[in-house]
This record gives sequence, C-alpha cells and structure tokens, in this order.
Amino acid sequence: MRLAWCVWAGLELQAGTAAAPRGWLNWRGPEQSGVSRETGLPNRVSAQDTLWRADFPGQSAPVIANGKLYAMGYTGQGADLQEGVTCFDAETGQKLWQHLYNDYLSDTIYLRYATASPAIDAETGNVYIQGTQGILAAFSADGTLLWQHSLMEEFGRLTFPNSRTASPVIDADLVITRGITANWGTQGPGADRFYAFDKKTGALVWASSPGAPPKDNSFSQPQLGWYQGRRVFFTGTGDGSVVCANARTGEPLWRVSLFRAGINATVLVHHADKIIAIYGTPYELGQMVALKMPSVLPTNAAAGPVVLERKQLELWADDISSSTASPILAGDTIYAVAEKGDLFAVDANTGAIKWKLKLGIEQRNACPLFADGKLYVPMLDAPATKATGEADAGTSGAFYIIRPGDKEGEILCHVALDGRCFGTPVAYNGKLYLQTTRHLYCWGRKGDNPGCSAPPEEKPWPAPGPATQLQVIPSEVLLHPGEKATFRVRSLDANGFTVQESISPKQVTWASYIPPSAKVKAAMKGAFDADGVLQAAPDTVPSAGAFEASLGPLKGYLRGRVMPNIPTKEGFESFALTETNADGLVFGYPPLPWIGARFKFDVREKDGSKVLAKTTDNRFFQRATVFIGTPEMNHYTIQADVMSDGNKRKMSEVGIINQHYLIVLKGNEQKLEVNSNQERLRASEDFKWSPNVWYQLKAKVDRNPDGSAVVQAKAWKRGDPEPAAWTISVPHKTAHQAGSPGLFGFSPQDMPVYIDNVEVTPDGG
Repeated sequence: MRLAWCVWAGLELQAGTAAAPRGWLNWRGPEQSGVSRETGLPNRVSAQDTLWRADFPGQSAPVIANGKLYAMGYTGQGADLQEGVTCFDAETGQKLWQHLYNDYLSDTIYLRYATASPAIDAETGNVYIQGTQGILAAFSADGTLLWQHSLMEEFGRLTFPNSRTASPVIDADLVITRGITANWGTQGPGADRFYAFDKKTGALVWASSPGAPPKDNSFSQPQLGWYQGRRVFFTGTGDGSVVCANARTGEPLWRVSLFRAGINATVLVHHADKIIAIYGTPYELGQMVALKMPSVLPTNAAAGPVVLERKQLELWADDISSSTASPILAGDTIYAVAEKGDLFAVDANTGAIKWKLKLGIEQRNACPLFADGKLYVPMLDAPATKATGEADAGTSGAFYIIRPGDKEGEILCHVALDGRCFGTPVAYNGKLYLQTTRHLYCWGRKGDNPGCSAPPEEKPWPAPGPATQLQVIPSEVLLHPGEKATFRVRSLDANGFTVQESISPKQVTWASYIPPSAKVKAAMKGAFDADGVLQAAPDTVPSAGAFEASLGPLKGYLRGRVMPNIPTKEGFESFALTETNADGLVFGYPPLPWIGARFKFDVREKDGSKVLAKTTDNRFFQRATVFIGTPEMNHYTIQADVMSDGNKRKMSEVGIINQHYLIVLKGNEQKLEVNSNQERLRASEDFKWSPNVWYQLKAKVDRNPDGSAVVQAKAWKRGDPEPAAWTISVPHKTAHQAGSPGLFGFSPQDMPVYIDNVEVTPDGG
C-alpha cells in the first residue's frame, strides 16, 4: 500500500530456524497444537510466589524468543485506554520497550473476549501484532517499527463488540492475518478474508475469501500444513465452515459447512489424514467433529473452492461444544474445555470420550497447554470460595494444573489469580507464563533450563514444477495523483511454489484489465513506463482498477486506487443511474475507490439531485463506515449535507469521520455525538433535527503539541447561515493524530440516510 504508511527499516538476522525455533514463537507453539516438549515444569504455582509479575493486563498469550517475551495488552482508562505490545526480559520481567495504539471507530468491549497474540519470525526475530482496531504492525526485536497497516482504512476491516481478533501467522516469507472486510471492487462485498503480506516489506501478496458470506467474525488460527503437494492452511470461518486454502497464493481449495454461526476455535490436523473441529455458541450447543481429509482438487480456480457435504467426510462426532476456546492435541488425545467448564479428554482416532472433569461454570477463549506430562488449564472466573460460597466475580480467574491419565485427570494444583483468565499459558526455558486481565505472571525455575526438545525438523519443501503463473507484489497499491509504485514479479508453478524469485518488471507487459465479475467497468488512472514503474495520473479525481502482467503465456494481476489529495469534493452528479434493484428503484454504484461503500451505499435521485443513499436490504450491514481518503491524512475539515428518512418516532443515524473520530447525528436520541470507541470515548449535545430535512454537518480536529486534541463539530439546517460557534467541543488527552476522512450511516429500522456534497478541505484554507 502507500509507502508513507508502510515504513521499511533495515533488518538483522537472528539465530533460529523454522525447524528448531529458539522459543515459543506463536500462540499455538512450534507444533501448532498447544503442546510443548518442555520438561521440569512446576506441579504447583501460587498467585503470590512468582518469579516475577508485571502489571500489564491483557487477554492473550505471550510469545518468547532469545530471552525476550512479547505480549499484547492495554494501559490507561476510559477515553485514554491504549492497546499495544510490550517487550519484557523473559527472565526478570523488566520492561524493555512498548508500542501503544488508540482504539478507534469501533464498538469493541474490552474484558469480554480474548484478543490477538503476537507472532515471532524464526528467521529474523521480528515481531508481528494485530490490534483489535485492525492495526497490523511489524517490529524488530529491539522495538523499531518496520511497517504497519491500518486494515480498517486500507481494506475495510470491520470491528465487533466481542473484539475477537486474529493472531498473525508466519509461513516462510509471508505473514498471514484475517478479518471480516468490505473493501472495494470485487472485494467490496463483506467477507471473512485472509491477507498475506511480505513479512519484510509489508507489501500485500494476496487476499482470499474461501468461505461463504459470513454470519459472524472469526479468529480461528490458520493451521499450516500440506494437502496433495500444496502448502495450505486449514481454519474455521465466519460462515460456519472449515476451509482449506493455498498458503502461497490464497487460492481456496475446499470447504465444508458445519454450523449456523461462525467457527472461532482453531482446528486440529491429526496424522495428516483428518481435520478435527469444535464449534458452538453460548446460546446454541455445537459439537466436536472429525472429518477425513477429502481427496478432491478444484478443477477451475475461478469457480471458487469445492463445496463438500459433512456427511461425505464425517468420521465421528461428540456433543462437546465450544464457542471460542480451542482444543489441543497431545499424541492421539484431544483435550478441550467445553462452553460450560468441563475438561474433556477424547481419543482422536475414534472420538471416544476417555474422561471429563468439571472445572468451572464457563470457559471463554483460553485453551489448555500440555507440557511435561501435565495440563495447564486457565478458567475465566475463580469458583465460589468454601468460606463464603461466593467468588470475586469479574476480578479473579482460576488456574489448574492437572495430570491426565487414561481414565481420569488428577488435579495437582488449583489457584485463584488476580484478574480473569482469557489468555492461554505458554512454557519455555523451565518457566510458565500466563496473562490475566490484571497481570502477567511468570512461574518456574530461575536461569537457563534447556529442557525443551525441539520438534522434528520439517521436511524440505518440494521442488517447483514448470511456471504457470506470475505473482505481482504488491498485489494492491494506493497512490495519490502523480505518485509512483514499483513492483516485484515472480513466477509460480501450478501448486503456488516459486519457480523464479525475481523477474525484471521491464520484461513484463502491463495492461489495464477489467475482471469479468466487475460491476463497474472502470480503470485506474495511471500507466506503466518502460521500466515497469506505475505512475498515477495527475488528475484530481479518484479512480480504481486492475492491471494484468504478462510474460509469454504467464499472467498475474494487481489492483490499484488513486485517491486525490486534500482538498477534494464529491457531489455525485456525474454518476450514471443505470441499475435497478429488486424493488424497481433506479440507482448507480458508489465511487469505486471508496473503501466499504459497495452494497452498503448507492447513488440515487433525491430532491432533484443525485445523492449517496444508505441501503437497508442487508441487516448484517445496517451500520456502514466508508473511507474516502488515506490513513496518514490530518489537519483537515470535513463537511457534508445529511438527511434521515423516517418520522418523529423513527429515524436513523448519519455522520462524518475526521481523524478516527465519528461525528454523528442520532435521530431517535436527537443528539449530535462525537465518539471513537463507543465504550470509551463518547460525548453528545442535544440537537433537534427532523426527518426528511437536509442538514449540514461539519467537523475538525484541533491538535496540540502535547498530543491532546479538541474535536469540534457543528450542525445546522441546510440553507440557514452557518453558526459561528461549534455545537460540540470534545477534548481528548490521548488524541488520534491522523486518519482517513470518511462517512457513516446506520439504518437499524429500515430508514435510509442520505449524504451529499461531501467536501474535505485543509485546515486554515
């Protein structure tokens, strides 16, 4: 994406390989199954007797490499709460560095579900994080920011109240993440998408939508593996399926539908011939099911994945339900904590339940760790005490150490910890680590304890076959008028393996390309020169489109957008109304380069003008946020004409976005509100406004040298003089410093909202 947003810095290689990593490099560990080969771990722990304890609350699992521990968490309160990554000395708990980010434009409710865990690259030692607001960032081991993306503003990532956020996964040169996104063009429809970025530069390599339209978001961790000669990942998706996709290209291979809601638990691969998944919700019981690996291959990649029936593949199923807590696999035994707090041991070959043990009344996200012949099992809340019959609800979590046998599990230790347990424990170098919503705990033996047996080395990847396709990196670019972009081109075989790592862009023929499925037949305003460099046209109008790269019979593709600099204005009069919906309404598609507009807004005739209208036919997207600029923009004022359909008792909400602040007219509440995270920063003033009447809405953000800011907003009836005073002024101590301008519509009662004459101008003129 934009070089101004993706910062590149030099890298230093560190010791360690993917086959024998020096640490616990990702949430699931080196075997991707929640198992550590560590020995000499404690049989008992105490909340007071620790090697160290850090006041860094969070809801995820730490990762460790070369004596450093990295954890996601949050600091601050209320509007000044920030989330980020902190690096500690793994032996002493000394804080070495920290990077914090604001939450923004989200409905995230903290302390409700687990959040993402960092991942460490075994080649470079670099650390990758994804925040609940969609910041994907890469850091060196010493804390230098290498690159970052705002997935919300660049790819249309949505947020949800449960804050479930995917942890990055590293595979060779790629870092893979996921989220529900509504981007632009063919990726405009909302989908549970996976994105692969070059781990060193942050350039997008591929995007993939292997599932059907989502019913919920999902943070199921992709399980890397092999399938019929391909490097693939298996995962649950937001449409309630288990899918398999090519990890080198993103090509969806197959999917099996299992559930009516999203699947959040991570799947297991057992003996390379079966997939084991668990699903459910707090309100609807699910199952644990084993599926044999299908012996099918897609015959037409453009047609999407092969869709299989559960009955074709099911080997066994148990009535064990979990909405978000993932199972782990130790040998031929599955250990899982079900929704209602029962720990199960299940034979992976037959599905026979060996035993179950009641530990609590609820499990939320955390999964067990198997190490040194023991299970380390966090539970969300501590149980009631014998003395009072009551638990310190909401403030204490339970931690169990259990020795599993063939017929039962023996509880060796049970301790109440300060803070609820959402995260998963990890083990390395003779130590246990666990994060609660109050602290980060460390137990075990001091010093160096080389008791970790490295997992078997992974077999070498297969030699590539003949080249069949090109891969253009980055596969998507975002430019301002006149800016340039350079590309890396490589050839791949039919399975996605690299044949030639570097092909000179000069050798490639570049041409504008319109995908057959494109609803808007448009082209990006720009051209390639003789050196294979793409330069955006100087036009100050937005544009978007695709390009085809050809080298003989080999072809590859990229997408690009050109977004004008400030000032910019859009009145929609140039849009052709050439489409008709199921109700006979004539409309036109929204601006193609705008993020998140497709299927949520369209252009219609209203009051003698063409305007942007919020659609109401898809209840999954009642709330719609659209970005019309780039993430680094700041020091601007945004203004628009807005209106809500309805009557005195029933109206919708409509607003504008300035630097990650939402300024919204709320119809039923009759207020003008400023918010960012709706739980943390929210202020309003009474404002009487009527349905079916146009108003003007205007906002700016006055930043101060100390990092604080004041959000200023005003609203008035269109045609009346603009008020001299701001209707509302909201101070924010830990202010957002930049962010794309945008638009907002919320139509929960089938009352459309309308927007017209959108204008973004630089502050001061």
